[in-house]
Amino acid sequence: MNIMVFNVPAETVGALSILNEFYGEVRNSQEKIINWTFVLSKPTLEETENIRVLRFPWVKKSWLHRLYFDNIIAPRLIKDYKIDKVISYQNIIIPNTDVTQTLYVHNCLPFIDYKFSLKENRHLWIYQNIISRKIIKSIKKADKVIVQTKWMKEAIIEKTNVESEKIKVVPPKINLAVKQYFKPNEESYSTFFYPASEFVYKNHKVIVEACKKLKSENINFKVIFTLDGNENENIANLYQEVKKYQLPIEFVGNLQRDKVFEFYTKSILLFPSFIETFGLPLLEARLHRGLIIASDCPFSHEVLDGYKNAYFFEPFDSNKLAELLFSTYKNKVKYIESNDM
Repeated sequence: MNIMVFNVPAETVGALSILNEFYGEVRNSQEKIINWTFVLSKPTLEETENIRVLRFPWVKKSWLHRLYFDNIIAPRLIKDYKIDKVISYQNIIIPNTDVTQTLYVHNCLPFIDYKFSLKENRHLWIYQNIISRKIIKSIKKADKVIVQTKWMKEAIIEKTNVESEKIKVVPPKINLAVKQYFKPNEESYSTFFYPASEFVYKNHKVIVEACKKLKSENINFKVIFTLDGNENENIANLYQEVKKYQLPIEFVGNLQRDKVFEFYTKSILLFPSFIETFGLPLLEARLHRGLIIASDCPFSHEVLDGYKNAYFFEPFDSNKLAELLFSTYKNKVKYIESNDM
């Protein structure tokens, strides 16, 4: 059998980790009668006897390049390589082909209640109002659909009316050997860590607003952002606001995974993002048995279900977040020693 895996969007941490995870499963499989072809943009994977890798870096140049690839090049590849089955990690099936397709849907924008305005964010508005239609259409046409969470499955069924049996929930796997666990002490209770990218829905703004409210409390705490401060206009404005009000927020830039894991042991995870399919840092911090302050959203409750050291707040309520930060610093939020992760 010849299977072709499409994942040209994969380039950064989240999507790249999913790609590497699946590639690792394929490579380590004892089933060698399947010939695999991975179709990518910029990432590099090692070829083997039964794994071929095709790279098309020019796909990333523009939306027009991507449209040309999806509608012309991709169907041609399926035909030229005599493919029997397609697995698309692109949220959208490959058009103009009649081979069996499994669709991996990891973008939740079509299925959330929050709606972006064109003025607020042009890119996300286009995704919600144009590309989302293609995602929904693809879900209906695909032979099988894979999602990361139960809430996504339920949201898709509600939106598309597809049969429940068609959708399989496969949570992301983390190959993580935990070396140290969270230590509840004076340093960790006064350090808050938010490992997140620059997207507006990551909601760094609510942390900035909460810190402004706490400025008059004269408490000695700090917040760590894994940003440089110049990623986009929104982050640049927040950076200037932090400097203007002399807020205890540090922009440390992108960190290696081992450094991120180290922070889970000596700080409290903040996770105010209000749009996520899964929310990987939540699971990582949980595995490190850390204290977590997260947005009150379906994805965070699913990942943290049954975890005793998780606290939630409405993601746009900076007053509640400020209260949680203050209570944690004052040691009023008690850490529960437990082996239950």
